[in-house]
Parts: sequence; C-alpha cells; structure tokens
Amino acid sequence: AAPASPAAPAGGAAARPAGARVFASPLARSMAREAGLDLTAASATGGFGRVIAADVVQLMESGGGKVGAGGAGAAAPAAAAPAGVAGVDYTEIPHTNVRKVIARRLLESKTTVPHYYLSMDVCLDNLTTLRAALNKTAIKDKAGNVSYKLSVNDFIIKACALALRAHPEVNSSWMDNVVRRYNYVDVSVAVASPTGLITPIITDADMKGLSAISNEVKALAGKAKEGKLLPHEYQGGTFSVSNLGMFGITSFSAIINPPQSCILAIGAAEQRVVPAKDGTFKAAEYMTVTLSCDHRTVDGAVGATFLQTLKGFLQEPASMVL
Repeated sequence: AAPASPAAPAGGAAARPAGARVFASPLARSMAREAGLDLTAASATGGFGRVIAADVVQLMESGGGKVGAGGAGAAAPAAAAPAGVAGVDYTEIPHTNVRKVIARRLLESKTTVPHYYLSMDVCLDNLTTLRAALNKTAIKDKAGNVSYKLSVNDFIIKACALALRAHPEVNSSWMDNVVRRYNYVDVSVAVASPTGLITPIITDADMKGLSAISNEVKALAGKAKEGKLLPHEYQGGTFSVSNLGMFGITSFSAIINPPQSCILAIGAAEQRVVPAKDGTFKAAEYMTVTLSCDHRTVDGAVGATFLQTLKGFLQEPASMVL
C-alpha cells in the first residue's frame, strides 16, 4: 500500500478556524467556488495539508460547508464569485433588441476594422466669442423662446461636414470589392437613450446653417431619448461624432460605427496657460479631439490632413458662416 501523505491530518479532517488560510489545488478552489462552499470546512487529504478535489466532493456529499449557512464556514467572508454561481446575489437584465444590435455592431467593428487613432488640440477662443455673439442675435417669440441656441457641438458638426467635403477619402466605406465614397455628407451624432447608444443623423450637414443644425440636433436627441426615432432618422450616416465633454472627459477614443470609416471623439473644453505672441503667457480655452480611422480606407496622412482642416474651421469659425 502507498504510504500516507506526510502532512495529511489524522482522521482526514483538518480543524481550521473560520477564515483561516487554506492551501488547496486550483481544481478544488474552482469546484468550491462554483458550489458556494467554504474551503475551511473541507478535509485536507492532499500532500502537505492541501485540500484536493476529492475533499470538495466529500464536503458536497456531506451537505456542509455552505458559505453563510452555519458550521465551519459560517463566519468566513463570502468570496467574490462569477455570475451564475449558486449562492451569489445578483440581478440579470434581459437584453433588449437595441442592446443586442449595439453589441453585435461594436464587436464587429473592433474585431474586423483596423482602428488607429489621431489626436489634436484645438483652441476655442474665437469659437466661444462667435458663438456668444450669434446667440445674442437669436430672435425671441412672444413666449420668450429663442429661435436657436448654438452649442459648441453644433460648430463641430458643421466643421466636420465641411472638412469631409474637402477630404472625400474620409467620407467613405470599405466594401467587399470597392471603396465607396459618398457624394453627400450625413453626420451621425451619438446620443445616449434609455435603451442604449443611438446615432440620429444630420443629413446634408455641409449644406445646412448652424441654426438649422442646432435645432435639428435638439429635435432628434429629444426623439431619441423618448424612443420615437424613425428608422431613416438613425440608419445610415457617412461619419460620426461622439461628445463626452459635458461629463468632464478630456479625451477618449471612440469605436467606429461601421460601415463608416471614421468617428470623431470630442473631449471637454478647458482653460490652459499657453505662450502669447509677446513672449508672456495667457489663458486660452482648448479641447482635445481624437479621430478613429479605418486604416483600410483612410491612410494616416489623410486622417492627419482631415484633422488639420477641421482644426482650421474650429479655430477660425467665421469661415464656416461665409
């Protein structure tokens, strides 16, 4: 007969205080975790006093060792366990159809589209001044409601649309046998809705004024949050914009919305101290934008020149309204 293991406790069962350190094999730990058992209640018949799989099986058959159920495991703190393990308190939220579509498309994008990312800082001083001036000229109705109220995001959408016109390679999609360049500019705007992220579309954004874009964004965002968007209002688009600046996010990299080739991620505007022309320093308002590109359709130099054009429009916004 084989000699007894040198550290096996007499009688098989190891007396341990609750919460004591337990030496166990990986398989034994996995089995105990899945069964919701406290290993301090198990015998340790393995070498050098280790709990092995057979000890866990014996504990399961005895009906003891349940975490929080009294006995040796009663006082032991419950270990974190994955969802689906007996004895773990959790809530399961069924997938909605919208969430399933979002998950499928994002997984498709990250696994099949070769992303790369380009970031650039943009000074917003001139844009902030022009925005304030234009908002002051908005007409009020009898109830005091203004005809428009421009946001920084409205300027960004317009600037993106004009930059897309200047760089049609970015306004494209990778198809099986061709690269499709669109002869129109439809900008998708990411909006958080109760059912998940959705991207209502500003059609022909390059041909619309700032006030029209502003009012259309507000109307579509309202419908999105109420779940009332029609399919043609969110399906399609040739380029996307995602803005998390209102949450204080300074920069991030967004996932491309296929079959589009690019998405622009907008960070928060913040005051920075920068060199002035006279050799001193001044405060200026800056934001960071990050362009996610599909390398199959948009080469690095193309993405970079697109960002340069975009920056030019945003730093000299008067050129967008001429």
